[in-house]
Amino acid sequence: MSSFDTNPFADPVDVNPFQDPSVTQLTNASQSGLDEFNPFSEGSQLTNAARTAPATQPSGHSQPAVLQTSVEPTPQAVAAAAQAGLLQQQAELERKAAELEKKERELQNNAASINPRQNNWPPLPRNCPIKPCFYQDFSADIPADYQRICKMLYYLWMLHSVTLLLNLLACLASFTVQPEKGVDFGLSILWFVLFTPCAFLCWYRPIYKAFRSDSSFSFFVFFFVFFCQIAIYVIQAVGIPGWGNSGWISALSELHNNVAVAIIMMVVAGFLTLCAVLSLFLLKQVHSLYRRTGASFQRAQEEFSQGILTNRSFQNAAAGAASSAAHSAFRGN
Repeated sequence: MSSFDTNPFADPVDVNPFQDPSVTQLTNASQSGLDEFNPFSEGSQLTNAARTAPATQPSGHSQPAVLQTSVEPTPQAVAAAAQAGLLQQQAELERKAAELEKKERELQNNAASINPRQNNWPPLPRNCPIKPCFYQDFSADIPADYQRICKMLYYLWMLHSVTLLLNLLACLASFTVQPEKGVDFGLSILWFVLFTPCAFLCWYRPIYKAFRSDSSFSFFVFFFVFFCQIAIYVIQAVGIPGWGNSGWISALSELHNNVAVAIIMMVVAGFLTLCAVLSLFLLKQVHSLYRRTGASFQRAQEEFSQGILTNRSFQNAAAGAASSAAHSAFRGN
């Protein structure tokens, strides 16, 4: 009967795969871990709390946001602010200009002390006891736009001097032929000695200073004196007898006495005429440049008054006159 109780379909060896030692070991280990973990216990809650820390709140008392209304500035305030800014900029510019002017004066003083300008005209030898009286340098003193006209005026003065010397020689030749022409010869010497330095000092140096420093006063001095110089050229070119000039009238009248002397005098008359023509041309050129420089009679008056007030001789004379007036008033009292 026992043979009937057995399962004929069962395997001869009953093997349970879940009873394998490796499988049962892993199953028991996982179950033991699950038994130990209780999600509702206090330790697990602390652990989860440590793992998921809440976000920190900002410290301090929170204040509600306030919406600020925009206030537009008034036009008066805008104008006042703009004016204050302009005044500040102007003060800054004036301060910088004063600093630049001070530095420029210092540089000029240093340059003058290091390399002072020495007089170089007239060009005399070093061993000559007479030293040069003026400083002249076109490239250093005269702007480039005025150098050409200034040099032409200098050459005109040289032609003026040569013409007066030739006039003296022509009058000397006339005097050798006619002894009664001694007055002309004496006056020709006077004109040469007088007009040569006077022309340099009275109309050439003023125009040199005018171009060098843009001086209205020097321009006016030049115009006045140079106009007189042109009138003198015309009178000398005419050649009135007895005036010490070898002009056209004197030269033509000499043809009856000596032809050679008359020719010499005609050459001098031609030089005098050339000087007059060149003077008129240069006067016109200088006047056109003068109108471009912005010079005026008012500026000339201001420069003259400033020159008088800053003149050391005038200051000493005024101080002496004031002291003498005060002394006389004290004695009168």
